[in-house]
Amino acid sequence: MSKISKKKIQYPVSPDLSRYLKKYGREVKLRVSYDHLLRYTDSIPLGDTLWVSVIYSQEDLKELNKSLCYIYALLKTDGNISVIEHLYVDRIDYCLFGNSNPFRIRIVNNYNDNYDYFYVKKADASRIYGLELEDVLSPNRITYFVDKETLIEEHITGIPGDDFIKKELHQKHHNKTRLAKEFVKFNERCFIRLLGDMRSYNFVVEVTHDFDDVQYRIRAIDFDQQSYEGRKSLYLPQYFKENKAFVDMAKEVMAEQTVKQYQHEERSRMARRIKYSRYVVKDLYDVMSKEKLSTDEKIEQLKHELAIHYREKAFFKCKTMGEILRENMKTLRNHF
Repeated sequence: MSKISKKKIQYPVSPDLSRYLKKYGREVKLRVSYDHLLRYTDSIPLGDTLWVSVIYSQEDLKELNKSLCYIYALLKTDGNISVIEHLYVDRIDYCLFGNSNPFRIRIVNNYNDNYDYFYVKKADASRIYGLELEDVLSPNRITYFVDKETLIEEHITGIPGDDFIKKELHQKHHNKTRLAKEFVKFNERCFIRLLGDMRSYNFVVEVTHDFDDVQYRIRAIDFDQQSYEGRKSLYLPQYFKENKAFVDMAKEVMAEQTVKQYQHEERSRMARRIKYSRYVVKDLYDVMSKEKLSTDEKIEQLKHELAIHYREKAFFKCKTMGEILRENMKTLRNHF
């Protein structure tokens, strides 16, 4: 039985993908690159985590402060630099784990000490496609920019899924039915758009207090495994042992017909999003279908498993992960 890849292959940004990003305003000229941030002189461990706080020379730090504040302005105000005069870089952290080895930038408002984060990562085509599909097909908007080998991502707020399971899931004030409903919908979104490896530490839970109750939204925060794995179950969060607590809760509070209802609702919403963004989606499919985004072995495995799952022979004709994704999205056509 195949297992999830321990280290995913990094795929470069192709000329076609670069043109797509430029057309839709995702490609910008940045004042600092990922490689520039690697020039730190020392590091300090951040508690019992896989992150370290990195230290730069005074000369580098002065230039980085201006450049990184400008990037923050791009993310938040389309580059209006008048709003960054009171901002400064409080800390730069570096993660030693994962495929993207990100830098986490902490920006502080000098007037009120309020802070925010964004990330600087190595540009990987899989992750970029994952971010774009998230923005177009999910109920969540996300801002990111690419400049050659550098990827900038905004911070996605929420309680990390693994922390939520340990500390929050069984608290009495939470509405288990609404939580289970959101997990079912999240599970469906991941499978339809082929986003893999959604173990609890790769998503966050947003909690919003409504006038009479609490609403929940589960959001992916790791997009490295977009259309990469060969095993169908790796695109279904319900099958990861790390998510068992959510699955058990759903079984406790939901009947099978209710689960089917919520799956149908989410497919209908995705179908509407595709309809409203059909030109963007078409351009994205056209570029992605030409890309080499996985190994031949994984492509063969996934198209065969999905062909059996849907009883649809069209999957056998697919030659790339992009073509498999397009065929998988066609399963929404009954909702148009």
